[in-house]
Amino acid sequence: MPMVTTTKDTGPVREHLKSLGLTKYEALVYIALLRAESASATKIHEISGVPRASVYPVLDKLIKKGLVSVSNTTPKQFDAVPPDEGLKHLLLQIERDAEAAKKELVAIYQSREDHEERKQEMIWTLAGRENIENRISDMLANAASSVIIFGARDLITPRILDLIAQVPGTVAVDIATDGTFAPGALPPNVRVRDIENLIQAGLLQGEQMAGVFIADRERLLLRLNGDDISPSALYSESPAFLQLFLNYWNHITTSLLT
Repeated sequence: MPMVTTTKDTGPVREHLKSLGLTKYEALVYIALLRAESASATKIHEISGVPRASVYPVLDKLIKKGLVSVSNTTPKQFDAVPPDEGLKHLLLQIERDAEAAKKELVAIYQSREDHEERKQEMIWTLAGRENIENRISDMLANAASSVIIFGARDLITPRILDLIAQVPGTVAVDIATDGTFAPGALPPNVRVRDIENLIQAGLLQGEQMAGVFIADRERLLLRLNGDDISPSALYSESPAFLQLFLNYWNHITTSLLT
């Protein structure tokens, strides 16, 4: 019977083999066979420490992975494929798996892109003051170039004023409303347009005016009129929906110049 030689701790090499796709038991059996030259399933159980019931299933997997060969004798004898050849089989399998995974992941990613395009055309309903102001907070915090706000003054709450004050100075903030703000309440990068005259002239309906928040001309939140206790809003990134309100904004700014 071949002598089994002892070597240093195999913990590190087992971890390397696991990173190449082997399970703990597969690594233990392969290393045991490298030491034993050839062995029966019973002997493999004894020298590897792998439970007897798991030895044959593990050997079958190692054979399929090209790491173990089996004799036609009775009882069957198993031998490890030399490391150079065995690792070559593993790396080839990893490459095949990686290529297959890449194709699947690309398909998933492209599906997500299609979903994102459809998502941009959707209009979402938000309910409750906290949900609405949280979305406005996200819009203002991530604005890169511009913020447009127009609507009734009472819709610009103290929290929204704080959020506006935190917008970076490089972002142009333009507000059109029917009320005023306390001196120093807004930073220098904020322009306030008084639309009270437009309301009095009948160009805008003050009592029915909702609040509109637009970030970077790409994201829009429409604060709807209604119960102030349970307010609601619409949110969208739809270019068509945005253009409707950008046209309205252009109407406001043009009317203020005439």
